[in-house]
Order: sequence, then C-alpha cells, then structure tokens
Amino acid sequence: MSWWMRAAAGVVAGGFGLAGAGLMAQVAAVPPATPPTAAEVQAAAKPTHDATWWKHAVVYEIYPRSFQDSNGDGVGDLNGITQRLDYLQKLGVDAIWIAPMFPSPQVDFGYDVSDYEAVDPQYGSLADMDRLIKEAQKRNIRICLDWVVNHTSDKHKWFEESASSRTNPKADWFVWNDGKPLDPNAPEYVKKAAHDGMMPPNNWESGFGGSAWEWVPARKQFYYHKFYIQQPDLNWRNPAVEKAMFDGMRFWMDRGVAGFRLDAVPTLFEDPQNRDEPVEAGTNQQGDPNLKGIYTDNLPEVHGVIRRMRQVVDSYPKTGFPGSRVLIGETYLPNTAELDQWYGGASQNELQLPMDMLIGFRGNQAKLNVPYLRRYLTEVETEVHGSQPLLVFDNHDNVRSHDRYGDGVHDAAIDRAIATMLLTSKATALMYYGEELGMVTTTPTRVEDVKDPIGITGWPKEKGRDGERTPMQWNASTDAGFSTAGKMWLPVPPDYTTVNVAGEEKDPASLLKWYEKLIALRRSVPALHDGGVVFVDTANPDVLSYVRTAPTGAKPVVVSMNLSAQPQTVKLDMSAAGVSGTKLRTLVTDVPALEKHDTTSDIELPPYGSLVAEVQ
Repeated sequence: MSWWMRAAAGVVAGGFGLAGAGLMAQVAAVPPATPPTAAEVQAAAKPTHDATWWKHAVVYEIYPRSFQDSNGDGVGDLNGITQRLDYLQKLGVDAIWIAPMFPSPQVDFGYDVSDYEAVDPQYGSLADMDRLIKEAQKRNIRICLDWVVNHTSDKHKWFEESASSRTNPKADWFVWNDGKPLDPNAPEYVKKAAHDGMMPPNNWESGFGGSAWEWVPARKQFYYHKFYIQQPDLNWRNPAVEKAMFDGMRFWMDRGVAGFRLDAVPTLFEDPQNRDEPVEAGTNQQGDPNLKGIYTDNLPEVHGVIRRMRQVVDSYPKTGFPGSRVLIGETYLPNTAELDQWYGGASQNELQLPMDMLIGFRGNQAKLNVPYLRRYLTEVETEVHGSQPLLVFDNHDNVRSHDRYGDGVHDAAIDRAIATMLLTSKATALMYYGEELGMVTTTPTRVEDVKDPIGITGWPKEKGRDGERTPMQWNASTDAGFSTAGKMWLPVPPDYTTVNVAGEEKDPASLLKWYEKLIALRRSVPALHDGGVVFVDTANPDVLSYVRTAPTGAKPVVVSMNLSAQPQTVKLDMSAAGVSGTKLRTLVTDVPALEKHDTTSDIELPPYGSLVAEVQ
C-alpha cells in the first residue's frame, strides 16, 4: 500500500531500499536453515484432493485506474474491467483482486477511503460493480476487494466527527494523544509537528515523511497516521470500530464478493505506552532516521482481530458465488515462522492466504539465488502446518519483477523462469496486471511529472510508484488501447507498440503465451493441480528443481530452471520424491532442443532456461 511496504521489501524506484542493504549480506550467505523432518517432507510430498477454489487459484491484481478506460476520461474504471473479462478468462484467471475503488479524495489513489460501502464516481457506480460481479461469475471468475483496514481518509465521516471534539460519539474511533511539552532536544521532524507548545508523544514516523502525528486545533490533540497525513489510523482497540469494519465486509459479501485483500494489516495496533521506536543507523528515503518499528508493526493484538474476521467470512452464507470466502493478507514479514502465525499456526484460523514476500520481493535481492529460493520455498511447504502458500512477485507498490530480476541480457528468459516458479509450485499464484506481458517500470524523470505522494515528498531518492502503475498495454494503437482520452492519468510507456496483448497473442514465443500455457497446465495436469512437492538436486547452486508428486492414477511432473547466466547440464535424480522413472515427456519448455528430450540425464539448460516435463 505505502512506503513501508517498499522499505520492508527493500525496493524503491530506481534501485533497492535501505532495508535491502542489510538484506544483501543475509542473502549472499543464505544462513543454514533447520532441515525439515522426514515427516514434514512426507507431508509436503503428499498429493491432495481439496477442491477449495483458492487453493488452486490464479489471482490477478488490477489497479483500476490503469486497466481499461471505458468512458474516455483517461482513468480506468469498473466498466473497463468488465469489458476485459474475456481476456482474463482466456488467460486462465480464477479471481480478480481490485485495488480500492471506494469513494476517496485520491490523495493516495484510493487507499484513503472516505466511504467503505460505495463506489467512487470516477470508477463507476454500485450498479457497475454489481454488473462486474455478475459478468465475472458467468466466466467463473471471482471478485476480491482491497479492504483498507488500518486507516481511513481524513474526509471520512467517521474521522470528521471524531476530529470535531473530545466528547463526540466517535471521539475514540481514531488514535489521539495530548502530546507532551516541546523538548528542544527532540528530533527535528518531531519538533516540526509541534503546536501550542506541545509536540508529538514520541518519535514515530509517517511512511510519507515526517512525524506520524498531526495536530487538530478543535481537539487540541494529535492524531496518529502511519501513512499520509490524510490517512488517520483507526483505533482497533475500540469494539465499535471492529464492528463497523466487519459490517462493511458483510455489505460487499451480500453483493457477491468472494474475499478481501487486507491492506497494511500488520499495522492495526500501536504500543499503548507510546514508547519511542529504537533508532537505527542512517536515514530512510524520506530523509528521516531509520526506526526499528517494533512498537507500530505486527503487534500481537492484531491476531485476535484476524481470528474474529475469519469467523465472519467463514460463517457467512455462501450466496452468489459458491465456495468459501477468502482473506488475503499484505504481510511483509521477516521470516517463515512469523508467516505461520498469520495463518493461525496449527489452528489455521486466521488468514487463508497471507502473502509470502520472502521469495518474490526479498528474494529479488538474491537475483534468483538458488540456495536462497530453495530454502524459503522449502520452508513455506514444510513450516506452516500444511497451510496453503501464496507466492507473489509483482504488485502496485514495487518496481516490477522484470526490472528487479532482469540483468539486461537475459530479461525475457528470466521473465519466463519467474512465471514457471510462480505457476508450477504448490502455491496459490498472485499476478499483477501486465506481468504476463513483461511490462516494465517506467519511472518519471522529472519531479513535476510525479503523481504518487511518496515520490513528491521523497524526490529524488524516492521517485514513487508511478512507474509500476502505468496503463495496461492492450495494442499498438494510440494510447495502447487503454483510452481514447489523448491524455491519461499516467502516460503509456514507450514500448507499448511491441509489448502489448494483441501482438503477443499472435506470437507463439511471447511471454503472454508462456503464461497461458503454464496456467492451462496448472489446471489440466493432475500433478500440477493436486500434487505435493519435493525438491531434488538440492546441492545444485544454479538450478532449481522439484517434483510435483502424482495423485493416484496420474504421473509426476518435474520442473527444472537454470537460474544462472551460464549454461548448465542437469541430471535429475528423483529418488527423494519416490520417483524411479527416467523417461520424460516435455509439457512446456523455452529450450527448443528439449522439446523432444525424453530422459532425466544430460538435460542442457541455457541461461535461465526452463523445463516442465511429465515423468513416464
């Protein structure tokens, strides 16, 4: 959602964030992991027959401003998404996650919500949303909404009432504090927020720069905002806030919404003692001191909220679209053990799908380092009590994977390797619009062209997130087929004439066709749909290989990816997966010489080459 997610991932436009500096040392060595037990390996290897839809899904994130403009105003909208449902169906998408389309002043492009139970007029109407849900259902596509749980807009009626006095009915719906007398020795960003001789109660920072506390004269108090000034944090310790947010979720489930992606969910609670965050070395992209964040992120109380939220969605009538509702979490976490807690551990009573960012985002620091990836892929299969992993390599807050992982020489092959990992693993797959085309990050070169608030406040170190939010590239016509406006909210990248849906649909060797093939195999091949996973050739530092074990009556599938810039010769010993066969039938490869290769030995993989084959 905001700057802290980019910092947590160690990624900023134009390079890697400060969080990534320390991470590089960690990735380079890949500290030894505790090997999984034999029982854990056996559990991960066991095929399943659970038909729960989200356990097999390809979820596709749409940034609504940038997907398709249906009315010629230069901004994408809900009717534009509806127009493109046939494309998503052909691609093989099972669910769409739509970034916030609620009424909003658009300070943070929808992540500052002013009404949770309506649609922003620039995106359409409730009737348009109902039509989108209905038309998606016809194509067996579910709709998930981006639920902004940490904060509202300062223009939300809840905050306007709360800010009016200390005695109004919603006075404690947000996080308020009297502050403390001005201290001349306080950090400058804290003193800058002072009013009436009072300064913020602590050194907490906003992700958009400066103090996280803002003064309101009517109350003579500060309110807390983890993110932008216009995004006041809700007080989740107030049961009335929880009820109101849960009621909003019911409103949308009544209309047929299949689930929610929970924005910035680890930040719901702050230290009630208001203790200063520990200060670390250096400054962040906004020029403020680096803080450790132990008092404003991932506090234990959040898990109680999520357990109660899970009860709401689990008990909700399964009207509209059959199947269970799902909770997806934006969870940038430091390790797999923390990720397991967001599932609810052995109880599995919290999020069904917390995002595993260790692989797709922190992993970019490794530049496809095989020991790093193998370690964390193994952990998420063996250390989360059998919960379903969710892998993601791209989203609206981070430089696109094409740029993060690319080396400038093998970019196309690297794109295919990432797609292979995402779509042949045992995990649910989360994609971001344009990822399937190889869309690039197009970062503004002038501060006057920046739309994203963190780019405006952080320029030139932080150039914002506009680069990964540019319009979808549909064809080679003017404005890439996105709009007829002539001037879009963000300009179309210059490569749209060659990187677009229409052109790639005609090219059998395109990245789009690669995604289509992999998604089709994921649905049709039993081992890729229901099989367990066992990693093989585990001493190989350059090639990542694993077996998807076979359900009864089916055949196992082996996946092998050369994640280095040098050719590699692979001999696959699959005995660890209980597979003795030595004959292969290629399902998909980007290596022409392997299309007819039929043996597990002497597999010649060029730089970043991939092979997916059925074991005979």
